[in-house]
Amino acid sequence: MALAEPPLPHRACAPPAHRDANVLRWLTAYTASLIGDSVYFAALAWSAQRSAGPTEVGLVMAAGAAPRALLMLGGGVLADRLDPRRVILGSDAVRCLLILAVAAVIALTSPALWLLVAVALFFGAVDALFVPAVGALPPRITSPDQLARVTGLRSLSMRLGQIAGPPLGGLAMGLGGPAAAFATAGLLFAFSLPLLLSVRITPLDAPSGDAPSGTAPPRRGTACADLLDGLRYLRRHRLIGPLVLAGAICELGLTGTLNVGMVLLNAERGWGPSGYGWIVGCFGAGAAASAALLAVAGRLPRAGLTMAGTLLAGSVGAAAMALVPQLWTAAVLAALVGLSAGVFGSLDSALIQTAADPAYLGRVTSVTMLTMVGIAPLSYPLVGAAIGAWGSAPAFVGCGTLSCLGAALALASPAVRRAELPRAEPPRKAARRESPTGRGRHPGRPVTR
Repeated sequence: MALAEPPLPHRACAPPAHRDANVLRWLTAYTASLIGDSVYFAALAWSAQRSAGPTEVGLVMAAGAAPRALLMLGGGVLADRLDPRRVILGSDAVRCLLILAVAAVIALTSPALWLLVAVALFFGAVDALFVPAVGALPPRITSPDQLARVTGLRSLSMRLGQIAGPPLGGLAMGLGGPAAAFATAGLLFAFSLPLLLSVRITPLDAPSGDAPSGTAPPRRGTACADLLDGLRYLRRHRLIGPLVLAGAICELGLTGTLNVGMVLLNAERGWGPSGYGWIVGCFGAGAAASAALLAVAGRLPRAGLTMAGTLLAGSVGAAAMALVPQLWTAAVLAALVGLSAGVFGSLDSALIQTAADPAYLGRVTSVTMLTMVGIAPLSYPLVGAAIGAWGSAPAFVGCGTLSCLGAALALASPAVRRAELPRAEPPRKAARRESPTGRGRHPGRPVTR
């Protein structure tokens, strides 16, 4: 047998995520890709605005959502069949080449509407492969006890992408027009590629938690069979099933309220664009604070109960935002809702990733993300129609009540109530556990393969 060093230190001995060079390389690449996404969407919107009317702008911006939602589950199957890092590298490389090619075409001619629609459709299809693979990668680059910390760091990256991307896209658009904006997005995707290549991954051990009893190891079949197998696994899992269902109901209740309802609430109260900016900014600050909390703390006790409790608190706060008469009270509530939503989302993601069998992680992630990009937007026209018919207060209370139902379903699950995130093992105990004899390995002796 050959002697070889493992590609990563044993997962139980991994350093804290915020000091792990491997995690930080992945995080830097992910942040660059997120900023590239924001710049791309800004460039797409402004290019459509320059070449068409408001209706066409909406058509272009919505074009990418359909393939993203339709192909998301297939992307999860692909992430499970292949190394998720390879899927991320491939999709990021395709996005880079696509956007740079679009920049070159637009530099030579004006951006035609058909070209922008085609780009949005193709980008959405590639995104459907990228998103599940990104969700499946964190457990392969760190230990289970660091997943909450990685989730917090990932949430901070998402906030940074939302903050830095649009101004950067606007600056590039102002200096060089649509071609410069698309080129900036493509270069950000290109920057992420060598960092992703340097990220080391390790195989995962199957968890021993609340997996479906009597489940045999998954066998490789057709893509359709793999998809159905993944859906059955999720439905039967005592912990992941309730977590995904609670998250889907939360998205239906809160996403339309916070994205569409907040605009209409500001118009109804006469707070204007500045009031909307204050509310959205306070929500973002609360969400960023919760992400920083998890990134520093690394673990919260009684994770299942804490997750359900913060979902309930955020749901009640969202409902109350339409009941307060003053802007400053609405802004304070928005900060509390952001804080609660950030804790809920991070704990929900960390619990799913630590509980899922590695063979199903991509498919589980794809279903989770589908609730955000496919199901949640369905609430937008419903929230708008409800506010138009009955006003903001009844609509906000109704959506908050629906989200509270998700918290109630989570609390009704014994597996969720007792769910905990893994604790870090002392290095000596971890080294003794990974040795076949139980006595530990000699410090200088390589692993025998």
